[in-house]
Amino acid sequence: METPPMVYKSNALIEAAYRLSLQEQRILLACISQVRRDEVVTDEVLYSVTAADLAQLSGTAIEAAYSELKTAALRLKRREVRLTEEPNGKGRKPKVMITSWVQTIIYCEGEGRVELRFTKDMLPYLTELTRQFTKYALADVAKMNSAHAIRLYELLMQWDSLGRREIELDQLRDWLQLESRYPSIKDFKKWVIEPAVAQINEHSPLQVSWSQRKTGRRVTHLVFDFGPKKPAKVSRKSLTKRNDSESNAELAALARPGESWEQLRDRLNRMSKVD
Repeated sequence: METPPMVYKSNALIEAAYRLSLQEQRILLACISQVRRDEVVTDEVLYSVTAADLAQLSGTAIEAAYSELKTAALRLKRREVRLTEEPNGKGRKPKVMITSWVQTIIYCEGEGRVELRFTKDMLPYLTELTRQFTKYALADVAKMNSAHAIRLYELLMQWDSLGRREIELDQLRDWLQLESRYPSIKDFKKWVIEPAVAQINEHSPLQVSWSQRKTGRRVTHLVFDFGPKKPAKVSRKSLTKRNDSESNAELAALARPGESWEQLRDRLNRMSKVD
């Protein structure tokens, strides 16, 4: 089974402060998933994505993808990201770097295609990562229609091994670069948190619940509990006898990254016995 496109980001980039539109996120993530992990990558490499690619990934109409691609690509060139590196050693203060995502954007007129080069400063956060990084399948977020949902999903996947993450409210607002928007906790939950969690629960492999924690009378932290969705039961009969394209597509949706057909069938068989 072919390994699906994966997104790798350093944890410093996961927790960086920036704001991107949904289409800008899709362009970036589609290109990040193309970054090679088996060789040194320089800032000369061009990554390409088409409107057709984005439409297929997100399950949206190709006409909409075409109309949004050029605008989003040109806007992406101007986007900045603020990264904070924690100090190595006592007494040192964190280092803050403000840089751009891409150094070059090329829009191919008539082709509905964008080519981009990441900046030299950005590459260390995307390639040759050996520790303190987060990874997930591009398909996990491809159908989300909220940029906040994608960001929240990444922040949760950073703590995937624990299944719980508590985030300070002011810190989350800074990471999402909300500035003065949604100043009340009621509006913040209604327009940011609730839609993002709903999107994650609908489109990703995670099931998320959340609560809030107060310091005194003020809500200061959000607590997210999450874990993998329980896969739908697949009978032994369907696993052994159904070989048509529909059943294969259903099975592929349950596969973990890098899992072969045989490994998938064995795992689902064991789960059905436990149930």
